[in-house]
This record gives sequence, C-alpha cells and structure tokens, in this order.
Amino acid sequence: MYEQEKIKPYGDRGAKSSQVRQMFDKIAHSYDTLNHTLSAGVDKIWRKQTVKSLTGVVHDVNSILDVATGTGDMAILAARQFPSAHVTGIDISDGMMEIGRQKLDKEGLTDKVVLMNADCCSLPFPTGSFDAIVSAFGLRNFENLDACLKEMHRVLDDNGRVAIADLCSPTAFPMRQLFWLYQKMMMPLAGRLISRDDKAYTYLPETMRAIPQGDDMKAIFEKAGFHDVGYRRLPFGMCMLYTAGK
Repeated sequence: MYEQEKIKPYGDRGAKSSQVRQMFDKIAHSYDTLNHTLSAGVDKIWRKQTVKSLTGVVHDVNSILDVATGTGDMAILAARQFPSAHVTGIDISDGMMEIGRQKLDKEGLTDKVVLMNADCCSLPFPTGSFDAIVSAFGLRNFENLDACLKEMHRVLDDNGRVAIADLCSPTAFPMRQLFWLYQKMMMPLAGRLISRDDKAYTYLPETMRAIPQGDDMKAIFEKAGFHDVGYRRLPFGMCMLYTAGK
C-alpha cells in the first residue's frame, strides 16, 4: 500500500473511496472556484498541457477516456482538442458530475461528451476501448493505485497513450518553502471559508506530500504494464505530467 492510499479525508473509519466520494459530493458546488483560486488559475494551464501532450503522438483519435473527470474540465478540453473524438468521463462523485453536465450543456457538447459514474478500479468497458486516456488530479485519491492503472492499461488501445497530471510537493527553492506556508495556512483557510469543509483542504496537501513522484511513479506505471513512460514537472513545480503507451 502506498502512503497516499492510507490518507483519508475523514479519519480511519470507512473505505477511502467512500470518503473521497463523500468529500467531493460535499465540495462540488465550490470545487472549481477553490481550484482556480488556490492555483491562481494555473490548474487550467496544467490541464491544457496534459491534453496537448497527446497531439501528434496519438493518431486517429476517435475515443478518449477521462478518468476522475470531476466537473468535466478535462473532458471538455479533450473534446475541443480532438473534435472528431467521443469523450467519456468517469467519476465516483455524482455531485461533481452534475456540475460537469451543466457545463457540457452550456458548451453545446452533450453529443460529444458523456459523464458516467464508474470506479477506476473496475472500469465497465471492453479491453482496448479507448485511443487515449487523460486524467487530472485523480491519482492521489485512488484507493488502489495499482488496480486503477492496470484497468487504464487494459481499456487502452494497443497503439494508445495516456497523459495523466497530478499534484505533488515541489522540491526546488523557493516553491518548496512557499508550499509549506501554503499548505499550513491558505489551503485549510480557503477550504473552511469557501467550501465549508476544511478537512478536504487538509487532505489535499497531505496526499500531495505522500504520493510517489518522478522515477518512483514511473516504476508504478511500468508495473501496471505501460511502456515508454515519461514525466516532467509543469509550471510552478506542484504538478507532474506522466505520459505512457501500452
């Protein structure tokens, strides 16, 4: 078991997946506002770079899976970047996806993007269903990271690619020092004031510190069956982008 799998939003009682579902249902109404506020809008750049990393690498993209789609931002970007593709977004939080469906209706994308409740540990799709898989900020929340990555590998086409971004602790000066203040003060305060759930934004930095990153995460991807695994830090050092093929 990886360290971030042991960290739960509301204490030791109950499965992590159930607590994560409860947390995101509770903060769905304020999730986008908090994300954009806490990252000063940089989360939008991280998502765009994740989707664009597939351009020119995956050809004839007809089907895309967005894992841990949340309120649908990554699914919308994928649909815009690959206009001929059909995008499926999955998440365990109906509250988050309800916000996402409102966005899709507003963007006129309901015929190109579908959001459905599904757990990444057991994806309800045949083997080789998707030409590409994207995900943003979900790895830390998985109850079983190995199982989820193996499932992503299974449903990916033989010529497909994954592009997955997740938050992490910065390692370089001065971001490492600033992050310490940020996680101790700003995140819990913003969570308390905006989402009314300070537990969620205490959980966030704890999982950012705990999750494997760099070569350690690369090895986890390879254990799940992926090859040609690469990674790089995105702007400001608090997000890693992992790319890999089947």
